[in-house]
Amino acid sequence: MNRELRKTVIAGNWKMNLLASDVKAYADGLTALVSGFHNWCEVVVCTPFTSLSDAVRAFKDAKISAGAQNMSQHDAGAYTGEVSGAQLKDAGAEYVIIGHSERREMYGETDGTVNKKAAKALESSLSPIICVGESLSQREIGVTYDLVALQIKAALSGISPDDMRRVVIAYEPIWAIGTGKTATPEDAQDVCREIRNVIGSLYGEQTANSTPVLYGGSMNDNNAFDLLAMPDIDGGLIGGASLKPESFAAIIKAANQ
Repeated sequence: MNRELRKTVIAGNWKMNLLASDVKAYADGLTALVSGFHNWCEVVVCTPFTSLSDAVRAFKDAKISAGAQNMSQHDAGAYTGEVSGAQLKDAGAEYVIIGHSERREMYGETDGTVNKKAAKALESSLSPIICVGESLSQREIGVTYDLVALQIKAALSGISPDDMRRVVIAYEPIWAIGTGKTATPEDAQDVCREIRNVIGSLYGEQTANSTPVLYGGSMNDNNAFDLLAMPDIDGGLIGGASLKPESFAAIIKAANQ
C-alpha cells in the first residue's frame, strides 16, 4: 500500500449469503471491533440486493459504505430481474462490483458487458470495483499479463480521466477464489504492478498512482498482512472472510500497518 498516493479499500463481498435480518447484528459486531481502526481507509460491505437498504442504515454512523455485487448495463426498461445503477444509488449504495469472475463464468458476462456496466455505474455516481484475473490454465501457459492487460483496456474503454478518480480495480486470480488457495504476496504484487502499468499507459503516471488496486483471491485474516504489505496492493476484495465480523475486522486491522 502507498497511502500517500491513493486510498486503501477493504471491500467485503457477501455473495449470496446472509439475510437482511442479519445485517444489524453484523454491523454492530463489526463496528465494535474496528472502532478507531478504519478512519484511514475506505471500508465497504457489498451485500445482496435484498440487504442493501438495511446495510446503508446499519453502517451509516460507522462511516462504512454499502455496495452492490452487480448491476444492469441498462438505465431502465423491460429487463426482468435486473437492477440499474440509478436504483442502486437511490437505495444508498456507493460502490458496485463489476465483472466478478463468477459473473463472467456462470452468467456469460464479457469484457464488453463489463465496460458497459462500468460506464453506467460512473454515470450513476457509483464507484465501480472492476474485477480482472486469469484461470489456472491461463496462468500455467504464461498469458496472465497479456490477459489482464486486455481485460483492463476493454473495461476502461471510453472512461475519462476524470471518471478514473472513482474507479477501483480488483485483481482476482480465478484459481484462488473460493478454493482456499492464494497467490503468494510476490505473485499478487507482480500482477497488481502490471495493472498499474497498464493504467499508466492509458491515462498517465498520476492516474496510475492514484488508482486503488485490490487483491481478491481468498484474502483472509491469516494472509492479509503479508499481501497488504506489498506496495501495489491497496486493499482487498474479501469473499468468505467477510461473512463474519471477527475475520473481516482482522483484515481491516491488518491493513493498518
